[in-house]
This record gives sequence, C-alpha cells and structure tokens, in this order.
Amino acid sequence: MSEPKKLRPFINGEFVESETRKYTDACDPSTGETIARVPCCTKAEVLKAVAAAKAAFPSWSATPVLKRVQVLYRLRDLLARHMEELTRLVALENGKAWEEAEGDVLKAKEGTEQAISAPSLMMGESLADASSGFDSVLYREPLGVFAGIVPFNFPAMIPMGWMTPICIACGNTIVIKAATFTPQSCLRIAELYREAGLPAGVVNVVTCSRNEAELLLEHPDIKGVSFVGSTEVGLHVYETAARNGKRVQALCEAKNHALVLEDAPVERTALGIVNAAFGCAGERCMALPVIAIQESIADRLVAAIVEKAKNIRVGPAYEKTTVMGPVVNAAHKKFVEDWIQKGIDEGARLVLDGRNFTVPGYENGFYLGPTIFDHVTEGMTCGGREIFGPVLCVKRVRNFEEGLEIMNANPFANGSVIFTQSGYYAREFARRTDGGMVGINVGIPVPVGMFPFSGHKRSFFGDLHSLGRDGYRFYTETKVVTARWFDGGEKKAEKVGTWDGTI
Repeated sequence: MSEPKKLRPFINGEFVESETRKYTDACDPSTGETIARVPCCTKAEVLKAVAAAKAAFPSWSATPVLKRVQVLYRLRDLLARHMEELTRLVALENGKAWEEAEGDVLKAKEGTEQAISAPSLMMGESLADASSGFDSVLYREPLGVFAGIVPFNFPAMIPMGWMTPICIACGNTIVIKAATFTPQSCLRIAELYREAGLPAGVVNVVTCSRNEAELLLEHPDIKGVSFVGSTEVGLHVYETAARNGKRVQALCEAKNHALVLEDAPVERTALGIVNAAFGCAGERCMALPVIAIQESIADRLVAAIVEKAKNIRVGPAYEKTTVMGPVVNAAHKKFVEDWIQKGIDEGARLVLDGRNFTVPGYENGFYLGPTIFDHVTEGMTCGGREIFGPVLCVKRVRNFEEGLEIMNANPFANGSVIFTQSGYYAREFARRTDGGMVGINVGIPVPVGMFPFSGHKRSFFGDLHSLGRDGYRFYTETKVVTARWFDGGEKKAEKVGTWDGTI
C-alpha cells in the first residue's frame, strides 16, 4: 500500500500546511487500511479561515447575483466532468457502494443546480402607494460569514450540495468543518470551486475536533451555523450558537418508521423496505430502520424481507457489482454490533444476523451483513434509538391507529412512510403523522432540492430548514425600503401626508 496522504485545510483559496501535531487516520472501510492523515487544525487556523471568509465577504456580496451564479454554472460542469473521480473518492473514504457514492455526488450537483436559481429565489416584494405617495420594496440581502458542520455519511452532498451552493449564491461566505473520517470529497470539491473561478476566501474547509469547532459557535463574525449530526451535539450547537446571536439550522438523528397495512403488495413492499433499510449500510438519517406491520400479513412480509436481504451482495465499495458496502470504520462497526447485542438482550427475535460477516480478500474491512429483528416491542431501545447501521426492526400492530400511535410516540420525526393501496389511509397518514417528510409507498421520501429537508421534533432544531425556499430565507435577511419623491414640486408635495407607518 502507498503512503497515506497528508491532508491540508483549504483556507483563502489555498491548501495550507497545518501547524498541528495532532492527526487522525482516515481509513478505506473496504480494506481497513489507512489512506489519509487528517489534521486537527489549531484554533489559530480555524480563526484564520473565519478571517479569510470575512475579508472576502464585502467584494463577493457586492458581486451581482447573476454573476455569482456563473461560478455555479461552471462548477456544475466540473462536477459532471469529474463524476467518476468524485464517485470513487466517496466510495473510497466512506464505503458507499458505487451507485450510492455516485448518488452522493449527484446530490451535490443537484444542490448546485438548484442554487443557480438564486436570482429568481432571492427576489423580494414591492408595493406601490403603500400609503399615498410612498412606495415600499423588500430586498433579500446576504448576512456575512456562515459555518457548516457536517457528518461523515454524505461527504459530498451535505457540505457541497446542501450548504455551500445556496450560501454563496446568496452572497455569503462560508467555513466548512469537514467530517474527520471523510473529508477528502469536500476538499476536492473546494478545489473545483477554485477552478470554477470562485474568489479566494469565499469557501474555506477545515478539519478539527469539537474543541476547535466550538469557535465557530461563538465567534462574533459568524452569522449563522448549519449543522448535520447527532441530536446530542445538534442541541448543543443550537443552544450555543443561538445564545451567541446566530441563526441555526441543526439537522439531527432519526428513527424513521414505516407502517405497512394488510392491503400492501407483499413482494413490491418487501423490495422497497430492503432498499430503504440497507442502502448506504443504513448510515443515513432518512434510512428506514423500523417497520410497523399489520399482524395479518406480518409473517409473509417478514419472510420476504429476510429472503431479499440474504441476497444482497455485500462487498468492497468501489466494485460496481457491490450492493451494500462496509460501515465507515471499526469504531462504528462495534457501535452497531453493540446495538445488535442490546436488541438480543432486550428480547427481540433476531431472524437475520449480520455480525461476523467477512468478504473474501477483504477480511480487514468493516463489514456487517443485513440484520433483522422481529417482534420488537415498545420499550425496547433498539426500536426507538438511532443505530445508524444495516439493522431493521419489525414491530407488529393490529391496525392503522395502533401503528400511527407507535410512530408518533417516537421523539424523532425526520421521515415516515406508509405502504398501502388505500387512498383513505394514505391521506389520513399524511395528515396525522409527525414525520416532516412523508412517503406513500416510497421507502425514502427525501424531496428534491426545490423542497426543504424538513425534519420535525428532535430531528431538527431551528426555524428554517435546509434547501428549498427555507434555505434562501436562512441565508438572507430582509430589508424594507420605503421611498418618497418630490419631483412634482412644492405644491404637489404639500398634498402628500407624512409617513408614520400607517395607511
């Protein structure tokens, strides 16, 4: 194996040598081999990135939005041109199967394309003669420097699809705290931004621990923070940043449920559940880790799910025949295995065990096979807490009302799904579920970028979600200008009242 790469933060348009003495090993999850050494940037380096973003803001914000998005047009073309390279990089550092890794990059491209619409979506409102002789106009303006704190599971999409494109299209600048385990995709796309003609300092990428990242939550020059990660950390980010006067959107963990009614077609439903539960090795906040099945079809459906799950080809991420790759690292593999043991201890019935899974020739990779628990009851933590791995929990329910009650009792509410052929129950479900993103016969109801990623309850802290119109509101502030003119001369002006904000 070649010597691991020594990574460098991207600050003020350049890759710079970190002065830190602390590095973390990033692994290829498919082999377990170290592929990169990731610097824990010093506090001084994080502050340098913030200073670079602040210095770049006046010129970038003064650049007309139609010219700002020209950079995004060029970046979109560069992402398409480098699609295979970026896909391989995501697969290499994260462990996603090839098609999933490509989907990660495509989502970064989708977010870029959506941000190209900024000239239209930043448009304000106006009202002529708000009062006699007075006109009012609302503008949307950038705020300044934003911080993005991202997780390991979508190394291209989240920093470079959800956060950066809309942020900079609106005229802001940004400092991304990349995930320590998977920073290379983010750093490479930052380099492509430079190639696309983005001015130095508009996008900066650092790698550091929580201690250094805390500066981003408190620094007076940071105007807002976008976070994706666990609820425990997200709540801390929300409280700390808000206490320091910043805007916050904190997208947190989930335990998405699906309700399967007895009229759902068994084979088609089983296929949708398997894809949703085990795609990306379960390492996504919109995975489907729990299904509540109406008792009358539970035996048949569980049998179909187990059979399909057994046939999933688990292997190295960058082999294009692989359907499910490894989890991200050894520590996370143990975390998931501990949850499986917890489920056994709690009394759930293990009908498919994915532990002790090996791939010939890749024995040191971080592999788990699909795992399925049946007869999971309320009170079992394996069915209520986020495991973030290829583990599916089956809860059996008598009817629609019991299933909906169980789902809504969960403290997380990113997404929720129903499988049914009943229009009545589908409509009732969409109206009454707590889930912020709802699927009707759709296992993973992630909306396209024109709509917000709208988690609810303890899956989200903040007021404005990521993407969609919410994204543009988050990254801009409104200014209302009321104007009056005296071109008609003194006598005409005398006939116009004094503005006091009333009609």
